[in-house]
Amino acid sequence: MPTSDLRVTVVGVGADGWDGLTPAVRAVVASADVVLGGPRQLGLLPGSEGQVRQPWPSPLSAALPDLLTQLAGQRVVALASGDPMLSGIGTTLVDILGSDRVTVFPHLSSVTIARSRLGWSAESTAVVSVVGRDVHAVLRELAPGRRVLVLSSDEKTPAALADLLTERGYGSSRFVVLGDLGGDDETFHDGTAADFAGAVSRLNIVALQLDGPLRAGWATGLPDDAFEHDGQLTKRDLRASALARLLPAPGQLLWDVGAGAGSVGIEWMRAHPTCRAVAVEADPQRADRIARNARSLGVPALHVVSGAAPEALSELASPDAVFIGGGASRTGVLRRCLDALPGGGRIVVHGVTVETEAVLAAAYAEHGGELTRIHVEHAAPVGSYTGWTPSRAVTQWAFTK
Repeated sequence: MPTSDLRVTVVGVGADGWDGLTPAVRAVVASADVVLGGPRQLGLLPGSEGQVRQPWPSPLSAALPDLLTQLAGQRVVALASGDPMLSGIGTTLVDILGSDRVTVFPHLSSVTIARSRLGWSAESTAVVSVVGRDVHAVLRELAPGRRVLVLSSDEKTPAALADLLTERGYGSSRFVVLGDLGGDDETFHDGTAADFAGAVSRLNIVALQLDGPLRAGWATGLPDDAFEHDGQLTKRDLRASALARLLPAPGQLLWDVGAGAGSVGIEWMRAHPTCRAVAVEADPQRADRIARNARSLGVPALHVVSGAAPEALSELASPDAVFIGGGASRTGVLRRCLDALPGGGRIVVHGVTVETEAVLAAAYAEHGGELTRIHVEHAAPVGSYTGWTPSRAVTQWAFTK
């Protein structure tokens, strides 16, 4: 962490630039020794003799702590777009320095202005940021009638988003691109995703009133055909049972070990926008498939590790929950996962072989928890009649540390 005598003032700037700041905030900026910001934001300021104007380093997350350390003892102002605490640099600085060392002067956010232009209430509108991120994250929100504001990365984002929605059957969705909100050159392009075409401002936000088929909800147990797979898939009913015991919660991290198609980690992340997951898979082709599934189902931030457990687990952040869908009988895998869990951490392990069942029986005898055998049967034709076709029984061990 940077030295404790560093204080940073974060100033939100709108499209109206310097003119949109109050006299008191202008005085804070003018008195700074160093002003940090993006090139566009720095360009909005009037000249100030002797003041250092420094663009953000790249990559920001890796270089920022060292930069802040170098600025110790100086009066530092950081410029942000709109509300610095809405997917902004203010949040990053508080994470590094702590809230007691960061003072924030917010401006109206683009989200607030967009909602006012559209007449959309805050409680009826979801917000998704794709600034520096994969636009597929919007797919998690797909549902007929849903309102979504998408924070764009640049002028290319609206076209990429329109194409993606059209591919998914949401081409008739209302598609509004609002550019340079709050400035003199504010723009408002209203149409549908399928019809979108044309140049837009680099500084834009996209408003969606979604219209299309409901294919994937947020409850656990998506249809198996929602995932691309080669048969190595935790099937729908078993997946729902496992996730009910893993208890996805905001901000928590899941290890999905022996991930196969990645279905458990993907559904964990779909439960809440801040849920995180690492899918560990030894087969490189399956690892690639997991990444495709994650993007297709709106959670492109799923981290895929191509490697075999337990070796591939050594560098991972401590999990809040672990699912082992394959490889539990391999020496050291279960022990490594149990050791990694903190108090209150959950683990669910599935086994279909006698060897894995023996491991789970021993774990149950040592730790307790819940040991269950799950049989699922599906109706299928039997000649001219209908009968039950059983799937392979699965033994499930669930335990809270």
